[in-house]
Amino acid sequence: MNKNTIVTILAIIGGIVVLGWVLRLTFALLGPIIVIGLGVVIYLALTGDKRIGGPK
Repeated sequence: MNKNTIVTILAIIGGIVVLGWVLRLTFALLGPIIVIGLGVVIYLALTGDKRIGGPK
């Protein structure tokens, strides 16, 4: 194995590790994100089109 092969293998392993951390963080924050999103949707549904940038 030459130097490029070792670097490539280490880069792939590092990418898998980083992807694992990102997925873990995403699933840990999934609950609060869904609750905040539902709150925003309900707020927009109740306030109608009075928000900034709405129809004129």
